[in-house]
Amino acid sequence: MQNFDRSTEFGARADQRLRDDLIGWLTTVGSDGTPQPSPIWFLWDGTEILLFSEPNTPKVRNIQRQPKVSLHLNSDEHGGNVVILTGEARIDEAAPKADTIEAYRQKYQSGMESIGLSAEAFAKTYSVAIRFSPAKLRGH
Repeated sequence: MQNFDRSTEFGARADQRLRDDLIGWLTTVGSDGTPQPSPIWFLWDGTEILLFSEPNTPKVRNIQRQPKVSLHLNSDEHGGNVVILTGEARIDEAAPKADTIEAYRQKYQSGMESIGLSAEAFAKTYSVAIRFSPAKLRGH
């Protein structure tokens, strides 16, 4: 997706939610074709989403086999404020480690602490960087 139109109310809201929301749902495709949603922590730079995974997980294997994925953010309690992105994901072996990305550390420091991991331990455990390039945005 080159850029979605942030001049619209929906585009501006989607961009802000992608920057601020702590949890997203990445849906990959299992080997049998079944959608496999996973909650993720992520960082949006305005063009791509960066997330980290433990190695050898179904999510990583699914992306390696079939890069088409979707990401959605939780709706509000009435089913509104929906943000859904579709596109392709890839493993990025050249990405910096999670603990060296200041914006990621700031966004998830308290989350890391809540699961008993320092930023350094988190980076060692969640060592696979995944980049998601959205092609389409939809929602309301």
